[in-house]
Amino acid sequence: MGNAWFETVAEAQRRAKKRLPGMVYGALVAGSERGRTIDDNLDAFAQLGFAPKVAGHKAERDLSTTIMGVESSFPVLISPTGVQAVDPEGEVAVARAAANRGVIMGLSSFASRSVEDVAAANPNVFYQMYWTGTRDDMIQRMERAKAAGAKALIATLDWSFSNGRDWGSPQIPEKIDFKTMVKLAPKVVNRPGWLWRFGKTGKIPDLTAPNLQPPGGTAPTFFGAYYEWMQTPPPSWEDVEWMRKEWGGPFLLKGVTRVDDAKRAVDAGVTAISVSNHGGNNLDTTPATIRLLPGVAEAVGDQIEVLLDGGVRRGGDVAKALALGARAVLIGRAYLWGLAANGSAGVENVLDILRGGLDSAVLGLGHSSVKDLSPADLHIPRDFKVTLGAES
Repeated sequence: MGNAWFETVAEAQRRAKKRLPGMVYGALVAGSERGRTIDDNLDAFAQLGFAPKVAGHKAERDLSTTIMGVESSFPVLISPTGVQAVDPEGEVAVARAAANRGVIMGLSSFASRSVEDVAAANPNVFYQMYWTGTRDDMIQRMERAKAAGAKALIATLDWSFSNGRDWGSPQIPEKIDFKTMVKLAPKVVNRPGWLWRFGKTGKIPDLTAPNLQPPGGTAPTFFGAYYEWMQTPPPSWEDVEWMRKEWGGPFLLKGVTRVDDAKRAVDAGVTAISVSNHGGNNLDTTPATIRLLPGVAEAVGDQIEVLLDGGVRRGGDVAKALALGARAVLIGRAYLWGLAANGSAGVENVLDILRGGLDSAVLGLGHSSVKDLSPADLHIPRDFKVTLGAES
């Protein structure tokens, strides 16, 4: 590949597809069932139009913000995603890239690298947890994250163990050992660049979850951790409040789509919520989050911070989300494509693309700050917005 730089997230995805073995690439492809939600996440942003100004633009523009009190160079943060073994450094490579661009790192409890290693690469870490295991297990994991320097907790509670894809789900092994490597060799030998990336480090893809390792025990495999999660009774709103109090610091509830849930989150004392449908990976036919954002932001945006994730691929998408009430957005697949395409530099490349696109939007709309963006900057089609769980 002559030039490692790419100009769009779509190109990063194309390169990731060429570089990765099919089963690894398949694990990064979002969506469940017929894939309607992931399509809507992407299409909805394209349906929104800008209302640019012709003169009076600002020569200097401030893209910075704070998210739950933590400074960010622009309103994008790394969404926590599990087992980033598409690159030998995994989450550490992502964390380093985020730090270099002044962006917050969200780290999954299902990550392939420890919270200690990731926090060493980026001090602005938000640690993510599912409701899994016993309360004692969760306390131990929260205390470990605090000790490592995590500045906020992200609670992801919108998962309902939906499975099955019309286009087929990839076969992911329980663990990588010699027997598994021999079995998978025919599927990866045609991706020499990916093999070389691991070979020169002497590492193999790690499918364990070190952040769920109990004191004195061994780290579970990803699927072992997933099984524990499936067997844990789902949380109540009282459990959400317990988790928030036990953490005792900035607390983001991820997975909100309904106005009534957003109001319950306020009552539970959360610092922020993310309007999220888990990137289209959960219940298919859930509406795009950008359609749901205005109703949620209008209901609770003056009480807590409202974030959004799902379908963000361009800096213009970031601007649209901010105009409709989001304080910031989280990105997932976008930076994973970058990581697969060119390691840590590829993640920086993706962040630069988003920052540049956001700056262009703020410039064209005649503003000097991302804080000035509003619905007046957009053409919003009739019936675009969707409100769930509102009082009739």
